[in-house]
Amino acid sequence: MPAPETSAPGQSASAAQTEQRPLTRNERLDRLPFNAAHRKLLVASGIGWAFDAMDVGLVSFVVAAIAADPHFALSNTERSWVLSIGFFGMAIGAALGGFIADRVGRKTVFTATLIIFGLANGAMAFAWSLVALLAARFVIGLGLGSELPVASTLVSEFAPTKHRGRMTVLLESFWAVGWIIAAAIGFFVIPSTGDWGWRWALLIGALPLLYAIVARVHIPESVRFLEAHGRDAEAERAVRYFEAASSVAPVASPTGAPLPKIPTRTLFGKRYRGRTIAIWLTWFFVNFSYYGAFTWMPSMLADQFGSLTKSFGYTLAISLAQLPGYFLAAWLVEVWGRRKTLSIFLAVSAVAAFLFAQAGSPALVLGFGMLLSAANLGAWGVLYAVTPEIYPTRLRAAGSGAAAAIGRIAAIVAPLLVPWFLTIAGGGKTLAFIVFGAVFACACLSALALPERAGKELEN
Repeated sequence: MPAPETSAPGQSASAAQTEQRPLTRNERLDRLPFNAAHRKLLVASGIGWAFDAMDVGLVSFVVAAIAADPHFALSNTERSWVLSIGFFGMAIGAALGGFIADRVGRKTVFTATLIIFGLANGAMAFAWSLVALLAARFVIGLGLGSELPVASTLVSEFAPTKHRGRMTVLLESFWAVGWIIAAAIGFFVIPSTGDWGWRWALLIGALPLLYAIVARVHIPESVRFLEAHGRDAEAERAVRYFEAASSVAPVASPTGAPLPKIPTRTLFGKRYRGRTIAIWLTWFFVNFSYYGAFTWMPSMLADQFGSLTKSFGYTLAISLAQLPGYFLAAWLVEVWGRRKTLSIFLAVSAVAAFLFAQAGSPALVLGFGMLLSAANLGAWGVLYAVTPEIYPTRLRAAGSGAAAAIGRIAAIVAPLLVPWFLTIAGGGKTLAFIVFGAVFACACLSALALPERAGKELEN
């Protein structure tokens, strides 16, 4: 009698079973090394992400310039309205975009959002009243809020398990590219083109209209989404495209039934309630401190040093520090894991914010500002990596969008509170950044309650 089959030494029973049955399409994607197709997806999605960052960064410079424009002469309160109404639109856009993406596709929503905020940027460039500025900024927020969680979901669903965290953090690193471009436009374009400088800056921000065409051609639809909706032929073509990039021969995969819909209320069901609360709190605290600090930074430094141009130069230097922060996080997220990397970067952000609050000389402002920028944006990268991982396919975009929407509520509130902080502190930045440091510390604590998903397959 032949001996029964056994697993090879050191091989788990589940691994042996996987070898004996046909690979699913997602397992075929997970077995691939990082290849040219992954790079193309990352860059194509990242360019859209950079446009988003450029827009968010531009508005902080634009608001400072509009306030100095005699036609508008915005007060601190009116500046905060322009900043916050965009985040109000982002909150609505994030919730709607994630919900719609789980139903019509990640790629469709990604492309549509580029068109929406490109058009709205052009409209804001020609605004001649505060009401028109606010209306255009709200629509821009709708597009931005929808795009960000959808793009991170799309990239995470194509990334092989061992590269997923790193790819998502690298996607977020394009935020630094966009923010640096915005700072460069603020430093070189706005001051040198008179009262129309901020309008030219916004017209540059309308470029996503052209990029939407490129994105539509070069970004594939998520295999998990296609399978969940019974579109197996399209899913197979997408998998074979990625396999061909690694010269891996395709194999037959079983055809499964479409996944059942999962109601959004499941986010607070027994299984997901704890992680939903933890991720919502983390998003809220990170958004509060980040957008409160960085949207007001050009204006606060202009008040501290008495020069708008000098302020824009300092902000540009601080923005450059985002890149090493992202690259360090992209490495550590697969070495330390998501939870540890995120919590440590948030703890450093808290310390840097407290130190920046006391900084009086240009050297200290630049030093502590760059530390804050690197740590905070590295944390952002990990946050975008971990959020899609904690939910199943039919709830992933909606769950990511809901967390982002909660975060945007904080992004609305924080810029509105900054004028009050400035008034209490006699116009200085000290109180504002002490508060931001304390909130970063709260974000660190909530991040410790998140599940660790490094090295684990995404849940269907």
